[in-house]
Amino acid sequence: MAEDREALRRARFEAEALMHFDALYRSALRWTRNRNDAEDLVQETYTKAWRFFDQFTPGTNCKAWLFKILTNTRINAHHQKARRVQEVDLESVEPVAARHEGEALDAPTRGELAAFADLLHDEVKAGMDAVPESFRVVLILSVIEGFSYKEIADILEIPIGTVMSRLFRARRLLQGSLRDFARQRGLVQE
Repeated sequence: MAEDREALRRARFEAEALMHFDALYRSALRWTRNRNDAEDLVQETYTKAWRFFDQFTPGTNCKAWLFKILTNTRINAHHQKARRVQEVDLESVEPVAARHEGEALDAPTRGELAAFADLLHDEVKAGMDAVPESFRVVLILSVIEGFSYKEIADILEIPIGTVMSRLFRARRLLQGSLRDFARQRGLVQE
């Protein structure tokens, strides 16, 4: 009887949670910028997810639930190492966004970014890395992983308005840092 329950639990976990492994690993790698750290973070995420899988409500968004665990695990790891998430003074990034206020770049669709995420040039990766972490995390969750504002707010435990603000600023910072790269490649007109 107990073995049957455990087998059902394992099958449900494999069917609902393991399918999101690649997305979790991709995001962990972008956040940590280190394969070993990303692997450790994903492993810890799945360990916690398995331990608390009985608390997961079937039929809800398992991917969002796993990303919340991933995010909390990353934050806890930072605190344990006595490192703080990089804080950014919003006033310091406003001038970067303001310089290009009148210029418009078409925002890539989620699908376009996801399809080419692994093929990005070094300049694009460097531009993404240059975006402060608190903004980059929101950008990754929205544009690459496709989460809604509400889902991101729930994952990061911040207000939806903060998600929208960080996403706007992250896009502006990324556009500003990639403008020369885009011009060199003929992607935007001067």
